[in-house]
Amino acid sequence: MDKLLAGNGIAPEFPPAQLEIRTAYEPTVFPSLGRHHLIYELHLLNFGDRPIALDAIEALDADSYEPFACLQRHQLDIRTIGTTHDESDPQARRILDCGRRAVAFVFLSVDADVGIPGRLRHRIVSDARSVVGPAIATRSTALRVLGAPVEGPGWTAVSGPGNDSHHRTGVFVVDGVARISRRYAIDWKKIRDGASFLGDARDVRCYHTYGENVIAVADGTVVAAVDGLPDNVPRTRAGFEPAVPTTMATIAGNSLTIDLGHGQFAFYAHLQANSLRVATGDRVRCGQPLARVGNSGDAREPHLHFQVADAPDALAAEGLPYLIDRYRLRLPDGRATVRTQELPLAGMRVDF
Repeated sequence: MDKLLAGNGIAPEFPPAQLEIRTAYEPTVFPSLGRHHLIYELHLLNFGDRPIALDAIEALDADSYEPFACLQRHQLDIRTIGTTHDESDPQARRILDCGRRAVAFVFLSVDADVGIPGRLRHRIVSDARSVVGPAIATRSTALRVLGAPVEGPGWTAVSGPGNDSHHRTGVFVVDGVARISRRYAIDWKKIRDGASFLGDARDVRCYHTYGENVIAVADGTVVAAVDGLPDNVPRTRAGFEPAVPTTMATIAGNSLTIDLGHGQFAFYAHLQANSLRVATGDRVRCGQPLARVGNSGDAREPHLHFQVADAPDALAAEGLPYLIDRYRLRLPDGRATVRTQELPLAGMRVDF
């Protein structure tokens, strides 16, 4: 270890920086648009007696200690818990006070022919010191190949996988455990001419997504079905107030959870009331219509929230990556390309 540090211009010292580095849920590499991607979090806890300025995070091949990727100051997306600093200042967010915890959101992307090591370690560079954390695996979950959760052309993967999504950074504590069930979630919307609706913004029926069919992504068993919650009036400049109070029971609105087997569950949220065609205990087949898109629960406008996780709960679970068997990707220049067994990233426009 001393040789490793010295070879990078960082003098080893005793005691080392008292910084715990932990990955709460090990990631899995997934493909998209011909590249390999890795999404995960580093939980950092300062056990020392002085603040630590986080200058860089370096991903290393866990076996060779060769650098694989480096996130510099301007690339770090760090949320400090219990900080005394101004969270609106990106530089201030890098300061980890004594006894404080931070979450670093990591999104690595490389060309498919480069590949990502089977195990990684992370070197946290701080104040001319560094700490190397434990090894984590990068193939921790079996990637399921699924059908699309909606059908037809003109869909946009809003708030999809990527570091700028509120889903991806949505750490939520349930039963005393911090998790990110929405790590790979997508809000599927239809957007035409740059708008999600045409007409009265307060009328759900004016939204292009409203009433679209929701489709079973695989064979499985319905383990939870919630129905009967009314649609919200969509959010406008006048504000937003949900039709019913937001609670743990209503946040997803009308929803379906399907057991895909092998500890993986597909979750559909914000469905239209009385549109569910299946009930708890029913077996479903891939491609089967399940319900229609609505605007129930914590939804500001009609969309389908879809995610795969390791437990049958909207929030008390860890989000898992998956692949969609086939879709046509619309490129910014107007061209289209057929993609197979990939996961769309945030903002991608696709036809199913």
